[in-house]
Amino acid sequence: MDAIADKRSRILAAATELIVESGLQFPMSTISAKANVATGSIYNYFASKEELTFAVYGELAAYINNALVHEIDLREEPRARVIRYIYEYIDCFWSDARRAVLFEYLSNVPLIPAVQFDTLFHPVNTYVIRIVELAQDAGLLRKAPATLLAPYIGGGIRNTLKWHRMRHSQLTNEQREQIALTSWYAIAEPGT
Repeated sequence: MDAIADKRSRILAAATELIVESGLQFPMSTISAKANVATGSIYNYFASKEELTFAVYGELAAYINNALVHEIDLREEPRARVIRYIYEYIDCFWSDARRAVLFEYLSNVPLIPAVQFDTLFHPVNTYVIRIVELAQDAGLLRKAPATLLAPYIGGGIRNTLKWHRMRHSQLTNEQREQIALTSWYAIAEPGT
């Protein structure tokens, strides 16, 4: 990795760590100390703390989009597709507690306009809405707007994992399955 990319990565990693630890209540000098770069050099990469925060959002969104979005294969059963998404969502947010905290913080504190947030997470939002619609078309999911069911899946999983993580350091396969099935049955058409 070249020096410029390495320095930018260190700045982003430091900002991410600080946001997870204390929200946005820290000066740029704290980022520079944690990243081991001069405070002034941060501004060579990010014009402001807001721009740096947006870059943190961008990295998080890229990770989540890459982890959860797949090409939709219409030969795959709609139920299997939604269940796979649920399991992958559980794994994405359980595998890294810091990522989960960062996502919760950034999604609950209006740091960027909703339009920018939607743009960053557009791939995963579009994907999950589409797989929900396909499952609804097959009669498998409740008759509610896909734009309500799709975020309900993620929110329910993240909240459950947050509470589980507070009490337990491990997520057993049985617990993972229970969360997945609870998520499915919360949105499934009764009897499916």
